[in-house]
Amino acid sequence: MNRFVSCLLLIIVFSSCKHQQARYPVLQKTGSSYNESVARNKKLVAKEEKIIKELIAKDSTQKYLTSNTGFWYYYNNKIADSITTKTPVFGDIVTFNYSIKTLDDKSIYSEKELSTKQYAIDKEKLFSGLREGLKLMKEGETVTFLFPSYKAYGYYGDHKKIRSNTPIKTKVSLRKITPIETKSNSNKN
Repeated sequence: MNRFVSCLLLIIVFSSCKHQQARYPVLQKTGSSYNESVARNKKLVAKEEKIIKELIAKDSTQKYLTSNTGFWYYYNNKIADSITTKTPVFGDIVTFNYSIKTLDDKSIYSEKELSTKQYAIDKEKLFSGLREGLKLMKEGETVTFLFPSYKAYGYYGDHKKIRSNTPIKTKVSLRKITPIETKSNSNKN
């Protein structure tokens, strides 16, 4: 019996000294789904940009500009450059109206449906194209933006009227810019 217990203890000691072996996952990812997603998105962006560029080529009535961040726009009403006009910066409160249409001018949301909005530049949620577009505008200007879907509501849409991967045309009127300095100075009084 003593010999049996000794052998059992010896077996336990030797088996516990065995090095742990790494466990490998049952399913190994190769990154192919990621690569497929990237390829699919590149095709989508190219297709949308082609549609927008064709639309611009057909419209000889407007002078389109290209943003540095991937959208196109033209001025419906442009304020002449002067020292007194400025564009909004981080934290400024802007008051604006806008409407959203498809690229072929079918209304998605009218200006009345969206009502007048106030937005603190880069401090609140707003789709990326509009957030960047507002920073290009001066008080009193109206601009029409053409946004590819990745600058608009992207893959998810807005879960209401704007479907997945929908490029949009947005007409924006910037009514007022309340600079951050003015707002902070009025709080001190």
